[in-house]
Amino acid sequence: MKIHKEGKEILLWTPVLLLLIYYGMHKKVVLSYHQSIGFAIVSGAFYLWLIYFFRDPYRIIHTQDQYILGPADGKIITIQKVYEEEYLKEERIKISIFMSPFNVHVNRFPMSGKIVFFKYHPGQYLIAFHPKASTHNERTSIVIENENGQQILFRQIAGFMARRIKFYFKEGEEVQQGEKCGFIKFGSRAEIYLPLDADIQVAVGDKIKGGITVLAKI
Repeated sequence: MKIHKEGKEILLWTPVLLLLIYYGMHKKVVLSYHQSIGFAIVSGAFYLWLIYFFRDPYRIIHTQDQYILGPADGKIITIQKVYEEEYLKEERIKISIFMSPFNVHVNRFPMSGKIVFFKYHPGQYLIAFHPKASTHNERTSIVIENENGQQILFRQIAGFMARRIKFYFKEGEEVQQGEKCGFIKFGSRAEIYLPLDADIQVAVGDKIKGGITVLAKI
């Protein structure tokens, strides 16, 4: 199983931290054999979950210029018409995707084009499916413009557990659909703002895969 680069340092130091915790507990209270075994089982299960969380599965991306692909693995929690006030300044169809701690957390570009806008917003850490998460939580806003002049806005949003958003590109760079663009740690949310005439291909409750699932045709 390939591990994403964001998890390598954490996976390296977690066993050391767990051993220090065990040593500290053992110095204060003499742990019984069963308590020691229990700690080892819980620690092992936690470490295996970390490995699973930071997995980076290989995916074959079929680029399709007329389609918008999912930016992340997760579940569609809202599809609604909203006014996007940060950059686009017009009504758009917003698709929100909740990423649970058990989903792959690699983020991918939903379409090819040029990054014409990027902004990082510090903020709160409301639960990712809270209605105000998209405007109150820590987040990044990325606008991509394709060769036809069509623009979409894509957001990475931190959740209650997610305390670190990573985005690997800069404004002005050319990007490819399905290309890995970032990572959000420990539960989060992604949003896409599409033109009103987009032909939506998903529904609320659908489970999607980043770089695989078609969200809409534009």
